[in-house]
Amino acid sequence: MSFFIDLLETGETDIKVIQEKLDEMVYAINDLQEEFDENGSEIETVARDCIGENVGYVLKWFDIPIDAEEAIRERDW
Repeated sequence: MSFFIDLLETGETDIKVIQEKLDEMVYAINDLQEEFDENGSEIETVARDCIGENVGYVLKWFDIPIDAEEAIRERDW
């Protein structure tokens, strides 16, 4: 998530650019889920909720008008 926050700290406000960075972050988490699956595990519900809540918190902190559910729309977990 740090590369996402780094983007916001630059003052980026273009919603399309921000959503693209969010999608990249979610794709990286999706890749982790695949690794969990290969090892007979999964990202637990608490972790999933925590990721969503943290994304929502960061968006609110930087006053970015993207809904948290939309922000993690590419999730596969």
